[in-house]
Amino acid sequence: MRFALGVEYDGTDFMGWQRLAHGPSVQAVVEQALSRVADHPVEVTCAGRTDSGVHAAGQVIHFDSEANRPPHAWVLGGNSHLPPTVAILWAQAMPKDFHARYQAVARSYRYTILNRRPRPALDARRVAWVREPLDEQRMHRAAQALLGEHDFTSFRAAGCQARTAVRRLSHLAVFRRGERVILEVQGNAFLHHMVRNIAGALIPVGLGEQPEDWLETLLQARDRTRAGITAPASGLVFLGPDYPEACQLPRASNRLYSKRENP
Repeated sequence: MRFALGVEYDGTDFMGWQRLAHGPSVQAVVEQALSRVADHPVEVTCAGRTDSGVHAAGQVIHFDSEANRPPHAWVLGGNSHLPPTVAILWAQAMPKDFHARYQAVARSYRYTILNRRPRPALDARRVAWVREPLDEQRMHRAAQALLGEHDFTSFRAAGCQARTAVRRLSHLAVFRRGERVILEVQGNAFLHHMVRNIAGALIPVGLGEQPEDWLETLLQARDRTRAGITAPASGLVFLGPDYPEACQLPRASNRLYSKRENP
């Protein structure tokens, strides 16, 4: 049978989602946990890989198993073998042709900046920190230039292996919640470091160091060397993928704040 699972994790102590020979990965600990429940080796496929230090609130994976286990057994059994920073949220039997990556029609991310003078302590693993005041309204206006389908070469990592830099962003918002400045973005797919590079370009706009049209200029330049820094991984959370209604998968309760009436 094929199963889909929802997974959340704090990525601080991992070298990313993808299984590696030289360091800890989220994929490896999830596969080890599920293999113990199944009593045979399990390999999983995810909806979207995350980089070293990046978190996930609603990662979706699929795997195949001949083990006769009800969905709740994958949740309870899997969690009993996972470290405290990784948790399975739900499990569901799926048709054999379901694919966590290829059937996703959109993916959503949230980037959070703690904007205050004192450095963070309690939230140090889950936010980026900017001590000088940010103008989130300038950042929001600047970000709107990225909506739609574009070549995002200026916002991809130098080592990005994607065949094309063309991506389509359907939603992008920057807003403030108290001391936090939040960037939320949804698109069909994302390049390596793309969200962190967008955040890194928006920060100098919010500080008044770059004009509001800077992101549009960078987009048109198609040159990564012209853009800003890559913002820290700690502030980034993969909220999860969206699937066609026919898949009937659970939706994460913590989806985009900015699509609600009062962000």
